[in-house]
Amino acid sequence: MKISRDRVVCMDYTIRLASGQVVESSVGQEPLTYLHGRRQIVPGVEKAIDGLETGAFLEVVVPPADAYGERDAAGVFVVPRGAFPSGEEIGPGMMFSASRPDGKNITFRVIEANDDLVLVDTNHPLAGETLHISIHVHYVRSATMDELYSGRPQSESAQPHYLA
Repeated sequence: MKISRDRVVCMDYTIRLASGQVVESSVGQEPLTYLHGRRQIVPGVEKAIDGLETGAFLEVVVPPADAYGERDAAGVFVVPRGAFPSGEEIGPGMMFSASRPDGKNITFRVIEANDDLVLVDTNHPLAGETLHISIHVHYVRSATMDELYSGRPQSESAQPHYLA
């Protein structure tokens, strides 16, 4: 069975930067299982693996536009310390979520903080990066009606297991 829209795909992946630094990997952990064609993974990867079958291996280079986008300088700004809960420890690298005035949620990373101001970055940590991704497709199967309705695969225990 080939990977196409509304198929459940289970795969291992490793994401590297151009320098070779590994930034994320599922190898040796729980593989990624998702519903293909539903924007649940990086668009460039979804496009690259479309049509592959169980057992396929692929090395793909994904430019920023097809991954996490280019860095947006406007996404780095200063927030008053008072906007954070009092007593909350705040330091570089910490991630927070908040609601914008328009009601949409925003996730940001703290770059720097002092008693009065906090410099935050709303860009994805991999924005602006070209990603080098290794993929191994463990299995592809048709989604159940429940999965199509919910837009996500069932728990791993309800799915067939790949034998290495």
